[in-house]
Amino acid sequence: MAHHDTSSALTPVSPDARVFDTGAHRSLWFSLGVGLLVMQVGAYLVPAMGTQDALLAIVLGSILGAGLLAWAAKLGCDSGLSSAGLMHRVFGSAFARLPVLLNIVQLLGWTTFELVIMREGTQAIVAKALGWAPGSAGLVWTTLLWGGVLALLMMGSMLTLVRRFVSRFGLPLVVLSLLWLSWQFGSLAMAQGFAPFWQRPGTGGMGFWAAIDLVIAMPVSWLPLVADYARHGINGRSTLRGTWLGYALANTWCYALGVLVVSVSAPDANLVTALLVAQGGLLALGLILLDELDNAYGDVYSAAVSGNSLLAHVSVRTWGLTLAVVSTGLALVLPMHDLEPFLLKLSSVFVPLYGVILGRLALGGLALPVSAQRVDWVAAAIWLLGVALFQTLSAWAPQWGASLPVLAITFALAWLSRAKA
Repeated sequence: MAHHDTSSALTPVSPDARVFDTGAHRSLWFSLGVGLLVMQVGAYLVPAMGTQDALLAIVLGSILGAGLLAWAAKLGCDSGLSSAGLMHRVFGSAFARLPVLLNIVQLLGWTTFELVIMREGTQAIVAKALGWAPGSAGLVWTTLLWGGVLALLMMGSMLTLVRRFVSRFGLPLVVLSLLWLSWQFGSLAMAQGFAPFWQRPGTGGMGFWAAIDLVIAMPVSWLPLVADYARHGINGRSTLRGTWLGYALANTWCYALGVLVVSVSAPDANLVTALLVAQGGLLALGLILLDELDNAYGDVYSAAVSGNSLLAHVSVRTWGLTLAVVSTGLALVLPMHDLEPFLLKLSSVFVPLYGVILGRLALGGLALPVSAQRVDWVAAAIWLLGVALFQTLSAWAPQWGASLPVLAITFALAWLSRAKA
């Protein structure tokens, strides 16, 4: 095991690096929870669902999803381990490489998505502000611009960025832009008549539990990252509180805003266009794009920590720079796919993975002795069973949703099969 010990990702974080208080966690996770991507997924809920059903699914799904995220955060803080460290602890050092690799792949995918969204938003802003549409050269330049900024951020310290920039400057600006957009589109709903908007029935294309699945998909997508930040928390309880509150608020607000924007806009308008048409939308969209940058940063930093767990001789910073460059390249060549299947496919891997991790380590599991085995076959089998179960439920009973049942089953099996001290 000696060669692993050099990896900062696999050793508990030192006490002097534990600097995040409740406010830092809350700011970070509110900020990471806000994004155009989240609003776009929120927009998927209508017109399939009625307004009231959609909002109920958003509130419930956000509380549950953020609660899961906060629970995994507390584990990260209590153990001082990164996400890769938790995977090693539960699945054994050899098998853990598979989920760690999958995590790096999904994070590259997310970063590429974020860059594409930032590029499209920037182009929309330029077209609206200057009245000309940037061509393919503009597409390349805007991608390289955001990719370059991302690479620059990877050169700095994550702890400094979160405490100084996100908490002090980023958060107030994002809250202001969300308030402004809510006011603009809320006024529009009032002008069109609030009752028709509030009473609007759904076309019945999506069941309630399937909607909850879609809402939980966003917080779940952060599960494989949360410990990389939470391990720097001062204590487990404040980490749990800050993460839960910050993320639940942001997720609820952005999903609801997506529903509101789509409900009051022209039927064929896309979300970015609708936001730009709003009065002051240019500024609000600009601020949200800046906030999108910390989501991309969050993805790359976490992927770099995971990379360091695989190749300890390559530093987190070098991994981060390399991944920032790779995702910029991918953003230039990959088409923007439909998001929903992508999100739910990722959920099918990481929901059962974290069901097993929580089942093994939560509720006193951290106190159990660490096994030296390279592969924990039981944990691995429960995870793979969970993935199969998720896919089956999604295909055969989509109206029931898959996240919560799969999470409950994998958690129970992992908890029942864990070695007792």
